[in-house]
Amino acid sequence: MTEDPNVEAVRARRRQTNALIAARQAQRLRPFFTVDACVIVGDGALITGADAVIAAFDAQFRDPTFITYVREPERVEIAEGDERAAESGRWVGRWRDGSEMGGAYLAAWRRVRGQWAIERELFVTLKG
Repeated sequence: MTEDPNVEAVRARRRQTNALIAARQAQRLRPFFTVDACVIVGDGALITGADAVIAAFDAQFRDPTFITYVREPERVEIAEGDERAAESGRWVGRWRDGSEMGGAYLAAWRRVRGQWAIERELFVTLKG
């Protein structure tokens, strides 16, 4: 059975964001977020707008003990009309002292100029 090309495109975009986070490339993450993106981070704080999301990544990347955040999609669903998608899965953050935090996440993607971009993300910390 062949996977829906839209599902694979969303999964590929997620792999790219994971790689950019591991490489600490905050500015290169910008095309992966809509201008009006909103992210609720693991402690419940709300980050509004792509500029603020990128600034938050940049601040995290300046922490010398931070290693990475990894999001592992468990499910991707494409809406009728192929313009929106829902991704759900598990996330983990790692630091050099061996500490980890993680939990569940949900991301809402929207097709913008032919590319999938994150418009909403919710992270729930269940560990750490």
